[in-house]
Amino acid sequence: MSLAATALWLMVMAFGAGAAAGTLARTDRLVRLITGVAGAFGAACGLAAALAVLVSGQPVDAAFPQILAPAGGLAIHLDRLGAVFLALVAGVSLSAAFYGVAYTASYEGRYSLRLFGVMFNGFLAGMSLVPCAANVFSFLLAWELMALTSYFLVMTESDHVETRQAGHWYIAMTHAGFVLLLPMFLLMAPSIDATAFADLRAGAAALPAGARSGVFVLALLAFGSKAGVVPLHVWLPRAHPAAPSHVSALMSGVMIKLGIYGLLRVTLDFLGPGPAWWGGLVLLAGSLSALVGVLYALTENDVKRLLAYSSVENVGIVLLGIGAGMVLASYQLRALALVGFSAAVFHAINHGVFKSLLFLAAGNVVHATRTRNMEQMGGLVKGMPYTSLGFLVGSMAAAALPPLNGFASEWMVFQALLTGAQIPQAEVAIGTPLAVGVLALTSGLAAVCFVKAFGIGFLAIARSGAASAAREPHWSANATTGVLAAGCLALGLFAPGVVIGIGGLLAEVQRIGESMPSAAGPVWLMAPNGVARVSPLLIGVMLTSLVGVVAVAIAARGLAIRREDTWGCGRIGQTPRMEYTSSAFAEPLRRIFSELYRPNVDLSVSVDPEAPHFVRSITYTSQLAPWIETAVYDRVTRGVRAIAIQVRRIQAGSVHLYLLYVAAALFLALASAWWFE
Repeated sequence: MSLAATALWLMVMAFGAGAAAGTLARTDRLVRLITGVAGAFGAACGLAAALAVLVSGQPVDAAFPQILAPAGGLAIHLDRLGAVFLALVAGVSLSAAFYGVAYTASYEGRYSLRLFGVMFNGFLAGMSLVPCAANVFSFLLAWELMALTSYFLVMTESDHVETRQAGHWYIAMTHAGFVLLLPMFLLMAPSIDATAFADLRAGAAALPAGARSGVFVLALLAFGSKAGVVPLHVWLPRAHPAAPSHVSALMSGVMIKLGIYGLLRVTLDFLGPGPAWWGGLVLLAGSLSALVGVLYALTENDVKRLLAYSSVENVGIVLLGIGAGMVLASYQLRALALVGFSAAVFHAINHGVFKSLLFLAAGNVVHATRTRNMEQMGGLVKGMPYTSLGFLVGSMAAAALPPLNGFASEWMVFQALLTGAQIPQAEVAIGTPLAVGVLALTSGLAAVCFVKAFGIGFLAIARSGAASAAREPHWSANATTGVLAAGCLALGLFAPGVVIGIGGLLAEVQRIGESMPSAAGPVWLMAPNGVARVSPLLIGVMLTSLVGVVAVAIAARGLAIRREDTWGCGRIGQTPRMEYTSSAFAEPLRRIFSELYRPNVDLSVSVDPEAPHFVRSITYTSQLAPWIETAVYDRVTRGVRAIAIQVRRIQAGSVHLYLLYVAAALFLALASAWWFE
């Protein structure tokens, strides 16, 4: 048995043992320890297996046909594409499991930590097995395990009304996606008993053009609902804030990336290049997701909802890379298409790292201040310097500032979109500059968003007593955020080497011999046409040197540091009322994009009844109701309720009538089986 296969076995056994042993522990403290240690050990084994496959290039195969043989049995196949996503899942899971040991101490005596431990290890197992699945049954089993366990984790604090609502939205959307997966796989399967992924490749190659397009649309909808693609994103800003912070990191950092993995597996591996409109549809979905995500993140005062909407934005950026690759591949520009696909995978990895860092740092803040409202924070840098530094690094990466990882992958996405000018069809080539404009606007707004998040939450004067008293959490929490912050820096500085590796494995998946023209050696990232290049490593060296020179100059001149109050327009003392609020910071952009936000504005003026020209008070309120939910989901909900009311009429309470229903259903099933023979 190979090293990778052994590590996979240990991973599965560790997650299973952690789920079982946690239920037998006598104390909540021991449950927390078992949950964290088992999860961390299983994640470490999964990371070892993924790295072994990436380094050796040898896939891992295992089959258990005796387990539910009619469904095809369990089958494992871990290739290099799956190994990339398994490494991402395992790396973030290792951090989250370690972080959660101390974080869940606040749940003792309030919620069932035994149930939490079972679901947490089951969640890690489900996510880890999705990229390892080799047939339809194994994939759907792991996918459903991931969905159900994450639902129970979201419902941890189920005594809150908003948590229950978030759970209902999440379970409804995730199972809607699951329902779409079934016909997608069945369309590609050559026969009912040929459900291995190798069979699906052969079946997809023989499909007519219309059926191939149907498979693609189903894949985009099914996996897009898991990834949080607009307009299928409505569960994400509800579920991520409701879940415990390290679970939010897992859901936002890696779970939604498995939707990206599924889309890549179907489009690159099973279907291969398709018509240009496939890529155009993905570009449209990516542009809409990026723009809507960042616009709603800007208006949020809840720090975890802000990060959740930011995840919608970053999934949109990933889709822009995938869409560019699909359009280029449709015109047989396969080497250029690799730039788009590689940029998408690289940004998916980078987002997994920096968004996990941001959610864990936000968890430290929420744990210390007992609030997610940024309007009640402020001044946290004084009492929580290490958490503040971690959130700052994550914010800089999310804002795509060099030399961090978010900058490198977004630069790559820009280059992928710009190569669209080489498409020989003018009406198609003109669409890529529009996507470039959307990405440029999104990047600028993302920078404003995270200036707001860090400035309002961590700088200036504390806005509440809880913020003044906030202190650093257990050392393990800061150790975890420190490792993730180092990951953001390393992935940024050494981006060219990572891009070369990703391009090589994607070339294997696409079965082409070209190399990706976007990296030159370990230092430079280059545009495919050679007109632009950038080196995050050299930028990092220059910035470090500049800081060092300034520090040496200050020390050499012996300059003393003088501390004074901030100038407050002549006022003697500063108060929190003099600070910018989160709402005020975003107000100019809310006005600029008011046609997109469509806020509900109410202005009321109170005057003196005896002197109507003297105003007593002016009250201005502005509420944002996401228009996608109003336009789409409210109507769907009303329609489903109307149908449910009509369906209730068949519940007559008569056993004889119910037996008639059963007989009719049996007759229809037999007729269907006869028809499809």
